[in-house]
Amino acid sequence: MTMPQIAAFAIIIGMMALFIHGRLRYDVVAMVALAASVAAGTVAPEKAFSGFSDDIVIIVASALVVSAAVSRSELIEMALRWLVRKLSHFHGQLLVLIGSVTILSALIKNIGALAMMMPAALKMAKKSGNSPSLYLMPMAFGSLLGGLITLVGTSPNIIVSQLREEMTGTPFGMFDYAPVGLGLSLVGIIFLVFASRFLLPSDRRATASLGEAVNISDYNTEARVDAGSALCGKTIGAFLSLADGEVTVTGVIRDGKRRAVMLSDSKIEEGDILQLRGQPDSLERAVTTAGLVLARQDEPAYADLPAGKIGVIEAVMKVDSSLIGQTVKRVGLFDAHGVNLIAISRSGQKMTERLSETVLAPGDVMLLQGPLESLSERMQALGLLPLAGREMRLGSVRRDIVPLLILTVAMGATALGLVSVSIAFSGAALAMILTGAISLEAAYGAVEWPLLVMLGALIPVSEAMQTTGNTELIGDLLSSMATGLPAWGAVGLIMIVAMAVTPFLNNAATVLVMAPVAAIFAQRLGHAPDAYLMAVAVGAGCDFLTPIGHQCNTLVLGPGGYRFGDYARLGAPLTLLVVLVGVPLILLTWPV
Repeated sequence: MTMPQIAAFAIIIGMMALFIHGRLRYDVVAMVALAASVAAGTVAPEKAFSGFSDDIVIIVASALVVSAAVSRSELIEMALRWLVRKLSHFHGQLLVLIGSVTILSALIKNIGALAMMMPAALKMAKKSGNSPSLYLMPMAFGSLLGGLITLVGTSPNIIVSQLREEMTGTPFGMFDYAPVGLGLSLVGIIFLVFASRFLLPSDRRATASLGEAVNISDYNTEARVDAGSALCGKTIGAFLSLADGEVTVTGVIRDGKRRAVMLSDSKIEEGDILQLRGQPDSLERAVTTAGLVLARQDEPAYADLPAGKIGVIEAVMKVDSSLIGQTVKRVGLFDAHGVNLIAISRSGQKMTERLSETVLAPGDVMLLQGPLESLSERMQALGLLPLAGREMRLGSVRRDIVPLLILTVAMGATALGLVSVSIAFSGAALAMILTGAISLEAAYGAVEWPLLVMLGALIPVSEAMQTTGNTELIGDLLSSMATGLPAWGAVGLIMIVAMAVTPFLNNAATVLVMAPVAAIFAQRLGHAPDAYLMAVAVGAGCDFLTPIGHQCNTLVLGPGGYRFGDYARLGAPLTLLVVLVGVPLILLTWPV
């Protein structure tokens, strides 16, 4: 191996290590990889920022704006509300929820489709007395399957299409993915509907929130003992009796220091801050009965606003939230955004840190207090998804059909070959803004800038793997491993490798690294590259094994009360099913 080849490999391995470590966000990791590539000489300085002018970046950004505009159409909202009222049988509920998410994910970004359907699923769970854990993970997996159906369903599809154009001169079309994606979606939906009850925990009970009835695991909060409290001079045991045993005291903050509560006869003093854990409605009753004051974690409250203008909202933290890795104390939640953190739930965990010092993470569910008239906008700015019902939806909604018509025209123009994907969807994004389907501010807010930065930075890094000859080396290695294998074995090998890499890289990064390797691999075997590129797209889009491999999986972690291992229980057999069904479908559609 030459020194440039060693350097390129080392940068890719280092990038994967940083992704796994998780201390740096993926866009920062990509920029570090780009800087290292320039310093090592594997990327020429004049080519360092060429990735930001690539059509991939334009298409992804435009698709995000179009997706956000379509998700605001009240036609979809009305249909979902009608279905929620009509369904009562568990399997029927699950079929409609998963099917709806899957279909929507073919048209708009899959996490947007999932976010639209989560409140409906939570309402169904409460109405039927089932745990949300039986609904949310199957919906997340359905959203990943739905993204496989169309070109714009997920970012890996867009990247694979553009790379195919660079290799063969012709990109994949809008519905070239459909034969494989539809087949996998159909099989996946059937599996999820009938296997979820047996493979997922059904005892992660959901309970009412302080405001709306939404099913979430126990919250951790803090309450202060003021002079007028009935607890002054009483014991911890007396408080537990007052709370009917429904609330746990996990610690006491006294004179700024935390003391773990071990004995029920420990005395409570004026000024103590009790760390409490329990179901939200139980916490509310206990705090009210004992005359405690919720120790809001930034500012005490809105003295200049009447009580009717202040509300509490339940929200889950998305993977792109600016709060990730921050504490309330550090970020200045009230000063910067005008909201107070009241309580937090993290997959049912018992939390011992002060709430103000808790490092926030994706999937955390929080109770936040703020002015009702601006609370939803502030949630959007913070990267949070409200769970308290669609009345608190992000942004405004449209009652007309304009967004759906614009999307249909864009997809049709692309499918018929009238214009390129980049022109069709950038035009559609502009039309959405001009027609008022989405405001300019909301359009900029819908764009995942970290994703675009990552793509722009990693395109030259992935090209360096090709220019240094590393893709040929890996292709030769894989072809030697595939010696004697039939075509289905070779295609399956590429799909499995892509699936194995995706949990450690962003799925878009996986495609940028794996697609050129797959093309070289196909060339060495004397096969056409299409089936292998499609296998990379499917493998990168189907990460069912962990809560961190895809943001849809992370989004349901907190609201579903899942643990890390729950994903593999349902995801492992689904992954095997995707390989067993996907490989024949790919070869049938794209013969080698």
